[in-house]
Order: sequence, then C-alpha cells, then structure tokens
Amino acid sequence: MWEANTEPPKTWKQELATLVDYTGTMTFDDGNCDGDGGSADGSAEKEALSWSEAMVVSAQGATETITEFAKGVGEMSVELVRSFLEVAKQSLEDKDSFVARKVGKPCRRICERLSFLNEYLPEDRDPFHSWSVIVSVFLVAFLALSVNSSHDTAVEIVKNVHIHPPNASRILLRDGRHLAYHEQGVPADLARFTIIVPHSFLYSRLAGIPGLKTSLMEEFGVRVITYDLPGFGESDPHPHRSLESSAVDMSHLADALEVNQKFWVFGHSDGTINVWAALRYIPDKLAGVAVFAPMVNPYDPSMTKEERSRTWEKWSSKRKLMYICARRFPRFLRYFYYRTFLSGKHGPIDQWLSLSLGKRDRALIEDPRFEAFWQRNVEESIRQGDVKAFVEEAALQVSNWDFNIADLQAQDRSQRKGFLLWLKSIYSYAEEELTGFLGPIHIWQGMDDGVVPPSMTRFLRRILPGASVHMLPNDGHLTYYYFCDECHKQIFGTLFGTPKGPISLEQAAVEAKNASHEVNGTNEDPPPPPPSPGQDKTIGGSN
Repeated sequence: MWEANTEPPKTWKQELATLVDYTGTMTFDDGNCDGDGGSADGSAEKEALSWSEAMVVSAQGATETITEFAKGVGEMSVELVRSFLEVAKQSLEDKDSFVARKVGKPCRRICERLSFLNEYLPEDRDPFHSWSVIVSVFLVAFLALSVNSSHDTAVEIVKNVHIHPPNASRILLRDGRHLAYHEQGVPADLARFTIIVPHSFLYSRLAGIPGLKTSLMEEFGVRVITYDLPGFGESDPHPHRSLESSAVDMSHLADALEVNQKFWVFGHSDGTINVWAALRYIPDKLAGVAVFAPMVNPYDPSMTKEERSRTWEKWSSKRKLMYICARRFPRFLRYFYYRTFLSGKHGPIDQWLSLSLGKRDRALIEDPRFEAFWQRNVEESIRQGDVKAFVEEAALQVSNWDFNIADLQAQDRSQRKGFLLWLKSIYSYAEEELTGFLGPIHIWQGMDDGVVPPSMTRFLRRILPGASVHMLPNDGHLTYYYFCDECHKQIFGTLFGTPKGPISLEQAAVEAKNASHEVNGTNEDPPPPPPSPGQDKTIGGSN
C-alpha cells in the first residue's frame, strides 16, 4: 500500500517559486514561503525576493526561450536555402536532368549575353555567388518599391484616362496607311511660311507648339501642320519603322496638303530625331529647321569621351536604365510602359518619362494649363493601346542610325568618300557642287536643362559649325518652348524677320508659280491644277 501524502498542498506563490527555480526565501504580505535554505519565521538576515522581482525573472526566462527559438528557426532557414541552392546547382550541372534539358540552353545563352557584366566584378569574387546576391537584393528592392508605390497611389487621387471619339483629318499614303494631321494658323493659299512639327514621345498631333496663339501666326503669316507618328494617335502603325520612313511620311504629308513651297521643320526634345531624318533624306524640301533642347543619339560614335560623360552624368539612374534597355533589351520596356502610361491612369510627366526638371520646369508642370495639355496628349497618344509603337520609338532613339549628324551640313561633293567620286573629281571640270542641307539651322538650349544637357548642344555646335546656337541661361527643358508668348514671338522674329501678315491672293499665285518652277527646275508654266475632290488623287507625290 502506498502511504498517504500528508504534505499540505502548495499555494500558487510556492508553485511560482518552483517554476523559476528559486532556492531562497520569498516573502509576501499574506504569508511566508520557505525556500530550501530559509526558516519558517522569515528571518531578516536571509535574502527576500519581492513579487515584482519574481516577475522579472520569469520574463527574462521567456525572452531567452524566444531568442533561442528564433535562432533555431534562422539556422534552419539558412540550411534550407543552402540545400535548395545545392540541389539547384546539381540539377543544372547534370546535363541529363529534367531542369538542364528544359532550361539549360536558354540559361547558357542569357549568361553568354550578360557575360560582359563580369568585368565590373572584383577579381577575387565568384560570378555565380556575386550575381546570386545581386539578383536577390534587386528582387527585395523591387518588392519594397512596389509596396511603397502601391501605398502612395492608394492615398493620392488618380485620374483615369479617357479616350475621346476619333475626329482627326487623315490622308491615305501610297502604302495604304493613314496619317492623321492637324492644321493651325492661316490658310494654305495665304501662308508665307509653313511649319511641320513632328511630336515628341508620348505626345500627339495636338501638341504642335504648346500655347502658340493664332494671332501670332496671323501676324507672321504662318501655317502650322502637325501629325501623329506611326502607331500614335489616329495614325496607322508602320510595319518597318525607321528614320528614313519618318522623313518619307513627312514629305508625303506636305505633298498631300499642297505645300507648294519649301517648309520649315520644328522639333523639341526627342522629337528632333525626326528633324535630323528630314535633313538627311529630304533636304531639298526644307527651308530651314529649328530645334529646341535637341536630343541626339547618346551612343553617337562622333561624341568624345568627355562629351558622353557630361551627358550621361546629368541623368537619373532610372533614365539611364531606360536607355540601356531600349538599346540592348527593348522588350523589357513593355513592362515599364504597362505600369505607367498604359496602365489606364494619369500620372506626372517627370515620373513617367524619368525627367530631371529644374525649378522653373517644375513650376510649369504644376500649372493647370500644362496639366490639361499633358493629359489630353497622353490620352490621344495611347489611343490605340499598342505598346509596340512606343517601344519602336524608344529603340529608334538609341539605335545605330544610317547617318552621322555631322554629314547633314553643306559640304563639297568631291570631298565625300568613294573611289568613283574621287576619279570623277579629277577628270571633271565642273564647278564645285555642294551636297547636304544648305539652309539655316537654329538651335535653342536652356542652360538649366537636366533632360537634354547643354553638353549635347555643345556637341552639335562642334559638328555643325554653321548652325546658329542660342543658349538660354535662365531656362530649362520646357520653359522656353511651352506656353511662353514672348518666347514664341522671339522665335518667329529670329526665323522670319519683320512680321508682314498673310500674303494676298495675287502674291500667292505668283509665289506658287515660282515655287513650281523651283521644284521642277524649269521656266515652263506650272502643271494644271489638281483634280476635283470627285476624281482620283494620288497621295504622297514624289520629291
């Protein structure tokens, strides 16, 4: 038989002392609890521990337990990751494994294409380990940015993109495409000067010269024609877009709209690539060009190392990344575009296009006039919802062009390279013949421009010594060209001289006849007038 337990039951305070492994005396208000070395009478000479001290000891024990548990979980996670990496490495190294058979070749191709990046790693580092760490950090940073961006957009009021009904005038080109255009200023038969303006990236035919007043165009007798680039707005996409096709489209547009005289071409920012194309492929049709904050190919081989360095150092990291992607991996741009202007939401121009704007430019984009202008152009630009046109435009900016800008200026044909041209110059007694563009080239550049740095204009001044360069000390990327009445008047005054208003009907007939003689190169009477609207008409005449 088991002996009965005659010990009295322990109180909850005694149980607490047992749980915390306390061997001394605990003193409480409602009684005494003896420890192993304590006496029943609670002698004052022995150490006493209050209730609060017991709780502290208990908390310390819990903290140590949680800490040890966390360390164990961390060690297990590290071992799990190492095991996973080891299995993955073995799977990739084994040529007969399922993973190696499916993804081995694509991975080797990608690694070979990216092998040039290993040059930037320290010599004592394993590329596999280094790039694993870099990719992991990139993914963590990308997730953090995604969380932050989603949090910010949830707080701000975002305006949805509204696609307006189509209402553009269009012409039919010889290849069956339609080109949408917009006209401003005086009528065609009264225009002293005609300006054709190809728009910049993410703009449309509605942009033109922003804020240009009708009264100023009438004062100088100016007709302004703008059009949607292929795939933008209401213009059909081009199956094989190039700089040459851009110039041909511009020439056909001028013929279809009966521009009987040489015309001017204006361009702003990255829209100037179409101006360079016109100078290269249709110089005989141009009266002159005017470019504002002109963009050139940042990979232009004619740039010196110092010029290229001063240009790239002004750009943000995101803008540099966009240029690198456009040149090497243009397909990656689709992801960025779908998250920005093709997301169905409006956004700020400086964030969408990665622009580094100064104080005056930032004040301008906060103006309600600019905001309405920008949003309307974005809505028109993305009307078709096809990302291909935007990727092509971005890639065209940084691709290898078929010409050098230095070759656009007037030069003696006999100085051009080629054995046949040299041989002809020896046995020919003809007068020197100039080739290239012979008209005026005007460049306006803001000194506070962080989008198109002044170093680009200095580069243009070096390779185009005949161009007239106007440096603007207090202006940025947008302020001189956008919504500035005084600036527009100065531009027209510089290009066209004293304003004389629209020409009279009699003078228009004389100038049309002279222009026809100049184009045909004869003194014969001009050809008969074009057919009536009810008859067939060829759109896009020859140069």
